[in-house]
Amino acid sequence: MKIGLRIYILIFALLLAFLAIAPWKILEKGVLIDSVDKNSTAFEQGLRQGQIIKAIDREKINNVDDFSKIIQEKNYTSEKIKTIITTDKGEFIIYSNKTPEITISSIPKTKIKTGLDLAGGSKALVKAKDKKLNSKELSDLIAVISNRINVYGISDVKIVSVLDLSGTNYMSIEIAGATPKDLNDLITQQGKFEAKISNETVFIGGEKDISSVCRNDATCAGIESCQKAENGNYFCNFRFVIYLSEAAAQKHADITNKLDVNETNPQYLSKKLDLYLDDNLVDSLFISKDLKGRVTTQIQISGSGSGDDQEVAYNDALASMHKLQTILITGNLPYQLEIVKLDVISPSLGKEFTKNIIYLAVIVFVIISIILFLRYRRIKITLSVILTMFSEALITLGIAAFINWNLDAPSIAGIIAGMGTGVNDQIVIIDESVSNLHISLKERIKRALFIIFGAFFTIIVAMLPLFWAGAGMLKGFALTTIIGVTVGILITRPAFAEIIRKINE
Repeated sequence: MKIGLRIYILIFALLLAFLAIAPWKILEKGVLIDSVDKNSTAFEQGLRQGQIIKAIDREKINNVDDFSKIIQEKNYTSEKIKTIITTDKGEFIIYSNKTPEITISSIPKTKIKTGLDLAGGSKALVKAKDKKLNSKELSDLIAVISNRINVYGISDVKIVSVLDLSGTNYMSIEIAGATPKDLNDLITQQGKFEAKISNETVFIGGEKDISSVCRNDATCAGIESCQKAENGNYFCNFRFVIYLSEAAAQKHADITNKLDVNETNPQYLSKKLDLYLDDNLVDSLFISKDLKGRVTTQIQISGSGSGDDQEVAYNDALASMHKLQTILITGNLPYQLEIVKLDVISPSLGKEFTKNIIYLAVIVFVIISIILFLRYRRIKITLSVILTMFSEALITLGIAAFINWNLDAPSIAGIIAGMGTGVNDQIVIIDESVSNLHISLKERIKRALFIIFGAFFTIIVAMLPLFWAGAGMLKGFALTTIIGVTVGILITRPAFAEIIRKINE
């Protein structure tokens, strides 16, 4: 049978989908470090997020169970004991009287990302400290938190308001893949930014004083230089420009107008611009004498990051810069928050759900295959339908992996719905191809594709409202369904129609 262009397109799409979800480090043994407490001995010795632990005390680690077993056998007490952790980045020796303050997970086998209900994550119930919020205040707080999370680039986040029987308003936050410490740091740190001269506040973070923050333009933001210190560590400097409001610029002019010129460094004023984050001094900037009493809306902010090597120092400086930019953009939280309840959502339920879905899919495929074979009595047609269904699911998963979409339970349901729609369309094509109408096979196939196109546009229109329904909780279902039916209409349905035409001819 000669292969046509449509079938070649299907084969090419399947190849791209496989490359998009190709097994990643499928033969790699060990466990992945998800996070390291920055105040821990493990962090000081060089353990970092993303490293793969290969062994502990020269004993090989193949999976999470091996790691847990060895750590439990260490029997940490009040006395410090030696722990040798071997990773893909080298060997680290830790002396501590407690379990290494890191969180680990299995090494991902594919590039497919899963959501909170499948991959696990953290969930927090939060309320304002020493204040009872009304619904309007809680809505404002959710808006600020959402903005901060979006700026940080954290994905698969669900934030909703919760009202208990006592009338207290809470905020429920779920973040897929985040550790409890990540979520705790994000919520409890108020993120108050202040710029002061002689203990007099010049401007604060947020829209009131900051009109714009340079973030993605290399001409006004970035890492300036990296150098090696005398102790062997590296440090990298960052800088970025912020633009003040007219009121903040005027305040800066009024305060600097009172200052004298620095006697030691005459090119600068006698006082510095001190930057405080959560009441901690993070940097002090010299003020040029040319700015004395001058209304300027452009200020350059600088800082640094450090690490054991240049790459770590660079990443630390980049993370520090992004955090400072985020707080300057979003401002400090309107209320001091406290976490009432903090839970870790286990991915075990998601694994069980995924396993049950696979079992159910196999059963459904068997039933569909039997029904199709009994209906048409042709094994080639039956196999064509099954292979087309698998192809559609694989291409949809490939697209999801390519766009870094976190697959949750609704997303998987959307893939299944798309496959179901595909089976319906394939039956339409088969029925048209074997009908007794006195027209050519090519015309009958065209009739079937016309019906399928009509159904496609109906599904698209029906799915679009789900992107916003239920606060976006059905977004995954809508997106994967649309991807599935679009893949079908552009790739798999035309290829299937050609396969059926070849079989009938």
